Amino acid sequence: MLKKVTLTILFFALSINLSSAQSLDNLKAINSVWSKFYKAFETLDYTLMAEIHSKDLVRISGGKRIINYTTYINNYKAGFKRDKESNQSQSISLRFFERINNDSAASERGIYKLVRNKGTENEQAYYGQFHVLFKKTNGEWKITMDYDSSEGETIGEEDYKKAFAIDDFDKFLN
Repeated sequence: MLKKVTLTILFFALSINLSSAQSLDNLKAINSVWSKFYKAFETLDYTLMAEIHSKDLVRISGGKRIINYTTYINNYKAGFKRDKESNQSQSISLRFFERINNDSAASERGIYKLVRNKGTENEQAYYGQFHVLFKKTNGEWKITMDYDSSEGETIGEEDYKKAFAIDDFDKFLN
């Protein structure tokens, strides 16, 4: 009897652990959120930013201030509008040094590269370190916390290249 109970408990513990393990499916689903994030910058469409962020968002900008969802989205609405009016372009890309997930939450850390006016004499690249938390609600991954910082302007191309590509899943599967 004790052996049967022990085996049942062991099986239950293993099934819980397996259901909450790192998953390729979760990484791919989260990448679809990142795809919308990229597209928002490329098309200067703030509505895509609104779509992928939770209404309960906590945004820590530059390691200096905390803002909420409404302020964050309104900032993108105004900024993207200003960029469109002045014919500015933007693209952003992410590389990762940490990607952890289970079936309800994810933590992703890495380096971003934001390029403004690519291919022009006014091209500028900006780098920073980010940490984003996702929560899966009603089957959708939403960004619930977004932190970034240039770490005192110490983050650059070398840091960006050291991190792993967004589709380099093998580095993050256990």
